[in-house]
Amino acid sequence: MGQRGEVYSTRLVKNDRTYFFNVKENIYGDMFLNMVESKGTPDSDRFIRQSIIVYQEDLGEFLKELQKSLDFIKQNSKQQ
Repeated sequence: MGQRGEVYSTRLVKNDRTYFFNVKENIYGDMFLNMVESKGTPDSDRFIRQSIIVYQEDLGEFLKELQKSLDFIKQNSKQQ
């Protein structure tokens, strides 16, 4: 097990946002995905962090619904 239960981590930096994709393991050995968006605030050195956790048993259905949403965006994009 990694630091704070992290098994794998990667990040994407775009403009003023950073996205973290963290695979973690709980004390029972179950893995889950923790996605975090971090964005700096314009008036201070603080960051706003938002997080979502998807458990291993839900990943298949989560990805299916995510793909539906991505397809919708692609089909309805104003930049066609």
